[in-house]
Amino acid sequence: MSEIEIVKVDQGAINARILAKEAKADFRRVEAASLKILARFTSAEGKRFVARLFNTLQLNAHFISVISRTRLDHDDVARIEDAIRTRMEAASTALNQAIDGAEALFKVHGITCAATYDAVPLDIEVHVLSSLGRRYLEVLGKLDQLMPLLQTLEIHEVLSTQEVDIQRANLKRQVRDIANGTRTLAMGLRRQMNTMAEKAGDKQPPSEPADPDKPAANSEATAIVSAVDGDHEEDGQPAPEIVAVPAAESES
Repeated sequence: MSEIEIVKVDQGAINARILAKEAKADFRRVEAASLKILARFTSAEGKRFVARLFNTLQLNAHFISVISRTRLDHDDVARIEDAIRTRMEAASTALNQAIDGAEALFKVHGITCAATYDAVPLDIEVHVLSSLGRRYLEVLGKLDQLMPLLQTLEIHEVLSTQEVDIQRANLKRQVRDIANGTRTLAMGLRRQMNTMAEKAGDKQPPSEPADPDKPAANSEATAIVSAVDGDHEEDGQPAPEIVAVPAAESES
């Protein structure tokens, strides 16, 4: 007897739609080597966040770690990198705690099987440029791991729909804020470098430094880090020569 199909499931159209609507990050001016990693995302949140945020964060982090060091004080740039790492560590800790909490609830309530997605997983090769990019990829992976666990707990009525929505929204915000904060930091450094170039009468753009061996003092770095601590800038703001985070998701 032939198998009767009673539901229609995704055959890859969801992934194609997600990738088609995202602007392609421009790496043509990046000369750094990258580590090629095969990654798989199954949740709606994981798929959309890796498509929308990962490469833009990498380009902004590359500007901070590589380009800005050619003109700004290295110690000040290092403090900005530390601020990004601190935000990543906070999000990673929150995700780890949420995963551990979900697994504990599974055990208490005798749940042995997590919900799975009928949509085709998103399998992509990501090019990791730096330790910041690697850390962010790990954060995105943890977010993707947690999403079906929360949905399973909602299905079994261990958590209410409202409780799941609140936890999901809070964690997504933390993950998104890492990319938004990195963009804000990169924009601040670019503005400072442009100001320095104007004062020196240098028309050369910061992405093509005139003298990499003479970094200038960066007295504003601490102020830039402090400013971004409370930044929750909405997605979609254009950034001159800095890749902006795309518009906030509407389908996750």
